[in-house]
Amino acid sequence: MSPSDCDDTTPVLRDDASSDDFQDEDYKTRWRSIRVMYFNMFLSSVGFTIVITSLWPYLQKVDASASASFLGWVVAAYSLGQMLASPIFGLWSNYRPSREPLVCSIIINLSANIYYAYAYLPTTHNKFHILVSRAFVGFGAGNVAVVRSYVAGATSLKERTGAMANMSACQALGFILGPALQAGLSFIGEQGVVVQGIDLQLNMYTAPALLATAFGFINILLVVLVLREHHVDDHGRHIEAINYTSEDRDDVIEEREESLDQVAVVTSNVLFFIVMFIFAVFETIATPLSMDMFAWTRKEAVLYNGLIICGIGFESILVFLVVKAASQRVGDRPVLLAGLAVIFCGFFILLPWGNQYPKIQWADLRNNSLVSGMSAASNSSVEPTGCPYEQTWCQYTPAIHLAQYISSDILIGVGYPACNVMSYTLYSKILGPRPQGVYMGWLTASGSGARTLGPVFVSHAYTLLGPRWAFSLICVMVVVAIVLLSSVYHRLIAFSVRYRRMTA
Repeated sequence: MSPSDCDDTTPVLRDDASSDDFQDEDYKTRWRSIRVMYFNMFLSSVGFTIVITSLWPYLQKVDASASASFLGWVVAAYSLGQMLASPIFGLWSNYRPSREPLVCSIIINLSANIYYAYAYLPTTHNKFHILVSRAFVGFGAGNVAVVRSYVAGATSLKERTGAMANMSACQALGFILGPALQAGLSFIGEQGVVVQGIDLQLNMYTAPALLATAFGFINILLVVLVLREHHVDDHGRHIEAINYTSEDRDDVIEEREESLDQVAVVTSNVLFFIVMFIFAVFETIATPLSMDMFAWTRKEAVLYNGLIICGIGFESILVFLVVKAASQRVGDRPVLLAGLAVIFCGFFILLPWGNQYPKIQWADLRNNSLVSGMSAASNSSVEPTGCPYEQTWCQYTPAIHLAQYISSDILIGVGYPACNVMSYTLYSKILGPRPQGVYMGWLTASGSGARTLGPVFVSHAYTLLGPRWAFSLICVMVVVAIVLLSSVYHRLIAFSVRYRRMTA
């Protein structure tokens, strides 16, 4: 690379990068390292979903005092742990090689999975051991901030959208395969086998956590043996890790912070929060909504919604491929705006209308009680289906049709992945050629906060007010996101573009 290729904003470049052989080898090792990060993202999502379908029965098995409300705290513990850890690991990666926070976080993650598998051993308070173990699993998953920061720093502007889309596809694949692996391990059964010497009950509840532990060991080997530090500028030119004195580093950080558009940074975090909040609402409400509106049993709801979620996962992978091509043609911001519009349509069509009303559970119970010769014990064994009579809105709110539900699933399955990948792709470009660990930590924390608050919001809004109010509020939230994006549209640009405009 000739000196003329450098400008005032280019960090110290490697002198020997002019060799074609060196560039080829550097390119290969850079992308090998990026693929290790893809695998890390895949394992992060697998670690969340591989036990999610068996979490409730395992909780009941080890501690009979556990309630459904406590299950909500156990589920939220993962996101809370990730929210706390993300800025910490992100800050760590700013000043030290990415390998260090990654290995530390993976060790925490696999240790927490082992803790989860042994949660039955204590004689008391077993449910709290499960709660703590899931919190530490989430804490270890805070390395997502390091992954996003690394990929952002190791790709050029031209490469970044594709790399972020690939990373999101790996994440989506993890969400698909996690429940599938859990289902595949269910053949072990509830009793399973006892491994003598280590007091381990290997059953359908502990095996998924132990499999996630095995994945963690593989991940550590890949990080230690394959991962190398790579930093490139916006044009893909390799730059050395800069070894400033503390005084020089402070001057550089201060100069970069002054050039950074903080309005764009805050807006990106808000948009990402809204996108993650909306999808958390969608995931949480799917099962109770389908049981209320279509009179599905618990078994039917789990089966059918499981199939729908898998279908959305595969749909998301296709969307990521389309997003890569669309963003090259029209840019990142229009794709994000279009994704929000599609999400709005997905929730809007869920609004109840017409003169058909959902089946009420108390009607089933009344009819069953009139059957001659049926004992009270046999009545209690019949699972009531339909909308619970305690939810008073069931009596005056029109039913949501199955066609509405499926159409909404398809639209949200298109809009969410597009918004997800475009949110942090734009964010990484706005931050520019700076250590992004802390900023990516805040972005991950905002997403974790959304996944914590979303289920709480929708469970209360839906139970008390019904789907009409719950989905109307979500539609309003999406409109706010669209207005916010439109108002700062011109500011959501790459750091290098903004810097050129400022110095022109």
